Amino acid sequence: MRHRLLVVSDLHGCPRPLPEQVALALRGGPFALVLRDKHLRWEERQALAEELRPILDAAGGALIVADPAGPVAAAHLSREFPIPQPRPALVGRSVHAGEPIDPGLDYCTYSPIWTTESKPGYGPAIGLAALEKCCAASPVPVYALGGVTGPDRARAAREAGAAGAAVMGAVMRAADPERAVRGLREAMR
Repeated sequence: MRHRLLVVSDLHGCPRPLPEQVALALRGGPFALVLRDKHLRWEERQALAEELRPILDAAGGALIVADPAGPVAAAHLSREFPIPQPRPALVGRSVHAGEPIDPGLDYCTYSPIWTTESKPGYGPAIGLAALEKCCAASPVPVYALGGVTGPDRARAAREAGAAGAAVMGAVMRAADPERAVRGLREAMR
């Protein structure tokens, strides 16, 4: 994957409509958006994806759909979700401490590195040493997820060997998403 920054959508956390938040965030530089919001019916997520795709495409971003119920170009899968057929061009998966990483993936997220505000009580945090060990052994690029609240943690994840970082609240809840994305991207150069 060409992006170091994955932004996970959060309709409930956004201070404005999601397409507007994403458009503002993209002013800080391109990223891949994982359209999660699995509380929506598949048809609603499809409609939202169609609204977001041109916004992302115009800015050099990418759209990845979480646990899709139909054909997509890029998919991010929870651990129990099977790889869709036909296989999307890009497939990533959520991986947690101690779980094997499928070498047939294009990337994975590894979590939770730090305690996360987006999922209170989720953990325990596994820390940078576990991330470094995972990255060294992984057959695919690893993205740090969980508690990446700003540039310092994104930089630390890269220094531990991660291909990049996945964030939710740092961008989705940001009053200034452009600044948030710019800071995260600069920290991971």
